[in-house]
Amino acid sequence: MRTLVLPFFKDVTLREIGVARCDYFLKQLAKQSYNRARQARVVLRLALALAVRHEILPRNPIDHVSRLRRPVRTPDTFSWDELKAIRAGINTWEHRPIKAGPRPDGQLGQVVGVMLGTSARIGEVLAIRLSDLDLDAPIPSVRISGTIVSRRGEPTHRQDHPKTARSVRRVALPGFALRAIRAQIEKIRFTHPDTLLFSTCVGIPHTTNNIRRQLREVMERAGVPDVTPHRFRRTAATAINEIGGTVARLRTRRAQRPLDHAGALYPPQ
Repeated sequence: MRTLVLPFFKDVTLREIGVARCDYFLKQLAKQSYNRARQARVVLRLALALAVRHEILPRNPIDHVSRLRRPVRTPDTFSWDELKAIRAGINTWEHRPIKAGPRPDGQLGQVVGVMLGTSARIGEVLAIRLSDLDLDAPIPSVRISGTIVSRRGEPTHRQDHPKTARSVRRVALPGFALRAIRAQIEKIRFTHPDTLLFSTCVGIPHTTNNIRRQLREVMERAGVPDVTPHRFRRTAATAINEIGGTVARLRTRRAQRPLDHAGALYPPQ
C-alpha cells in the first residue's frame, strides 16, 4: 500500500477514486511489472471495500476495471547442455583434492537429482524422510509431505506439511532420482523411519540457504551462471508438460507409471 498505491492516490479523496482512475493506475503499473500491478490491485480492492462498507463509496471501482493480462514468457529452464555442465561441475567439485577438512559426501549432486526428478521445492526435498520412500514397489515413489523451515530465533526444523497442507502428494521416481536416493541411503547409519534422507554430518536438517549457497559456489567455480534450485523445479515441470501432460496430471495418471524417460535430462554416471 505504501510503496505502490499511496504515491498515486495520496492527493485525491476517496470519492474521487473511480473506475477510470483505478484502471489508468493499474495499466501504468502493469507496464512496469505485472506482479506489482496485481499486488496493488489486491490491496486497493481491500481498502475500497472498507470504504463501501462504511457507505463512503457506493461501489468498489476495482470490480469494474479491465482485467490484468499476464505477459507471455518462456519458462526459465535448463537446457540439456546446461544440465550436463551442472552435473560435470558438481562431479568435479566432489572429487577435487582435499588438503584439509572433510571430503564432500555427495549429497549436493543427489539433492539436485531428486529435485529434478520430482519437481519438488528445495525445502521439500530436504524434508524427505525414509518413511516417505516406497522404493521396492512396482513403481517406486516418494511422498512429499513436509518442508524445511528456518525462522529467526528458532532452530531449523522439519514442518509436517509442504508449502500448503493441500500440497502433500506422492510422486513417481524416474530412474536417475531412484539411483540418487539409493546411493544416499547406503550412507545413512541410522535407519529410523523419521530419519531424514539428507542431513548434516551430525544428523540435523540442512538449511535451504546453505544448499543454495553451496550450489552457487560450486557453479561459480564451474562457470555455470544463474543456477538456482527453483530452476530445477521449472525444468522438470516443463519436461513433463512437453512429454504429454501437466504436473497436475502427473500427480494423478502419470504418477502411476515409471518416468524413466526423464533420465534423458539427467542420465546416470
